[in-house]
Amino acid sequence: MFRTIVLFVLGVLAAAPVWAAPGDAAVLRAQQAFAARKLATLEQAARGVPADHVLSPYVEYWRLMLTSRTEDARIADFLARHPGSRMAESLRADWLKSLGVREAWPAYLAEYPRLVRPDAAHQCYAYRAEWALGDRSRQREAVALWFTGRDMPSACSPLFMQLMDAGLIREEDVWRRLRLALEAGNPNVARVVANALPEVQRPAATLLDQASRDPARVLGGSRLDPGQRGDREIALYALDQLARRDTGQAEQALLKRAAQFSPEELGRAWAHLATWAARRHEPQALAWFQRAAASNDFQREWWARVALRAGDWQAVQRAIDGMGEATREQPVWLYWRARALQAGGRRAAANPLFLALSREHHYYGQLAQEELGPVVQAPAINIKMGGDDIAAIARHPGILRAQALYELGLRSDASQEWNWVIQTFSDPQLLAAAELARRMEWYDRAINTAERTRELHDFELRFLAPYRELAQQAARENQIDEAWVFGLMRQESRFINVARSGAGASGLMQIMPATARWIARRLGIKRFNPKDMQDPAKNIQFGAFYLKHVQTSLDDSPVLATAAYNAGPGRAQRWRDSGPMEAAVYIESIPFTETRDYVKKVMSNAMYYAARFGQPSVLLKDRLGTVPPRKTPADSAPDADAGQEAEPTGD
Repeated sequence: MFRTIVLFVLGVLAAAPVWAAPGDAAVLRAQQAFAARKLATLEQAARGVPADHVLSPYVEYWRLMLTSRTEDARIADFLARHPGSRMAESLRADWLKSLGVREAWPAYLAEYPRLVRPDAAHQCYAYRAEWALGDRSRQREAVALWFTGRDMPSACSPLFMQLMDAGLIREEDVWRRLRLALEAGNPNVARVVANALPEVQRPAATLLDQASRDPARVLGGSRLDPGQRGDREIALYALDQLARRDTGQAEQALLKRAAQFSPEELGRAWAHLATWAARRHEPQALAWFQRAAASNDFQREWWARVALRAGDWQAVQRAIDGMGEATREQPVWLYWRARALQAGGRRAAANPLFLALSREHHYYGQLAQEELGPVVQAPAINIKMGGDDIAAIARHPGILRAQALYELGLRSDASQEWNWVIQTFSDPQLLAAAELARRMEWYDRAINTAERTRELHDFELRFLAPYRELAQQAARENQIDEAWVFGLMRQESRFINVARSGAGASGLMQIMPATARWIARRLGIKRFNPKDMQDPAKNIQFGAFYLKHVQTSLDDSPVLATAAYNAGPGRAQRWRDSGPMEAAVYIESIPFTETRDYVKKVMSNAMYYAARFGQPSVLLKDRLGTVPPRKTPADSAPDADAGQEAEPTGD
C-alpha cells in the first residue's frame, strides 16, 4: 500500500487531497489501548483494521506484547513472517527474557543469535544458558559485565554468584566494583556489592548514607577506622562528595587524613578534588592534578581541559596520552593532542592528525582543516538522487510503515521504525530516504538520515533551511547573522515546530515559558499566550530577539551568547576567565556536557549554513573569536527571567 507517500514521490502532493486510509482510526484506537495496556480494548480495535493495512503487523505486534510471553508458537510464527523488522527485534527481546526467566536454555540459545541489540540482561541470560548446557568457554568474557558502577539487571545476579563460586570474581574485584559504584555516585549499588565481601570488611551502610548527606561530619568525626579498608573507601567517597560542594573544605579534610591513606588511595583522593576544581575553573586544579592518580578517563579529560585554560600544552599532552585508547582516539582529543604537539614545535607529528580529522565533517574537522592552511582539498559535492531511487525507497515496507505512523501522529513509533529500517542502507539509499523525508517535511528524519552517509554526501539535506524567509526577517530586525540563527535552530529542534523539551522549552528555537513572557514584555506584546511559541513566525521572532539580547550583554561574543542561550547568561559569564581566552578553549572547558557539545554544534552548523547562503568565507576560528575577560560582578548583565534550560546537575 503506497498511501500518500507515492504522491510525494511523484511530486503531486500539493495538488492532491490526503485521505485517511480505511482502518486508520482503528489503528489509532489499538495503539492507545496498547499504551494503556488494555488488551480487551485492543482486541476490539484490531477487528476494525483490514488485513492489508500497512500497519496491521503493528496491531498484531501490540497484541502479542500484551498477551502472555509464554505463547511461544504464536511469537515464533510472527518472527518468521516479519524477519529483520523493528517489531521482530522488540518482540524477540521481550520473548528472550521470558525464556530466560523460565530457564528454557536450549530455546534461548537458539533464538539469541538473531537479536541485533542485546542488553545486559540478555547477555547475562546467554552466559547462564551456556554454563547450564556445559559450555564454559566464555566465563572470563562474562566477568567483564561485573565491572560497572551502575545497577545491573536481576538476571545477572545468578551469573555473578556462579563466577564468584568459580573464583573468577575475586575479593579485589568486589572492591573495584564498589569503588566504581561510589565514583559513579551510586551508593545504593555499592551497598549491594559490599554484601559479597566478608562481613567484617564491609563498609558500614550507615556511614555510607551519612557520607552522602553530610560528608564533612563523617570526615571530621572519629567513627572511621583508617586500619579498615572499608572505612578508607568511605572516607574517599566522603572527600569526593565534600569536594562536589566545596573544594577548599575538602582539601583541608584531606590534608588532615593524608597519612591514613596508601599512596594509591591518596592519589585517588587528589584526583577527586582536582576534577571538581577543574569543573569549577578553580586555579588550584592543575597543581592538584600533578599530585593526583587519575583513575579514569573522565578525570583525565578534565585534567586536559584545565591545562588548556592554563595554556600548559605539556600537561595537555600528558593528560591525553594517559587516556584509554578509545577516548584518546575521539576527534576532540586527536585535535587537542595535535595542537599540543604543534605548540611544542612538533609540527611534523601534528599534521597527520590534523589531516585525518580534516576529512571529517564536524567541528573538529573544520578546525583541523584551518590548522593545515590553504592546502589542496577536494570541494564538497552535493550528491542528488533521482526520482527512481526515491520511488524505490518509498516502496520499502519499513519506510511505508514509518510514513503511515507519522501520518497518524505516532511520531515516536514512526521515528523508531524509520531509524531501524535505514540502519543497513547504503549511501545512495540513505540520500534517497533523506530526500523523501524532506519532501514529507519530516525535517528531523531528513537531517538524521543524511548525516549517516559515509562517502557520498548531500549537505543541502544535512543543513536544511525551512522557514528561511521568517529567519531572514528576524535576523535582519535584530542585526544578527542568519547562518548563526539557522545553526542554533537546527540544533535546538531539527526544525520540528511542535518540539517540546522535558524542561518545557517549545518550538523551533526552544523558548522556555518564563523567557517567552520576558521577551513578550520587552517587545510590548500584550495578552501573550505561551502556546504562541508553537507558531513558527513568533517563535523565530522571539528566539532571534533573545539571541541578540544575550549577545549584546556578553560583549557581542557569539560563543558566549550561544552558551547563554542553552545554559543562561549568568553561567556563560561565570565560565569566563580573568584574561582573554581562545574561544575554542572556553568551549572545551564548559562544565556542562550538554552545553559544551551544543555550542560546538551550533558554531559548526553556522559555518555550513554560511556556505550554503553564499556568505563571504570566514574561518571557524575567526567566527569563534576570543572570549573577553570576565566582567566584575558590578558590570555583569543580569540574567533574563530564566535561561533556556535548567542547570544540569553535572556530567
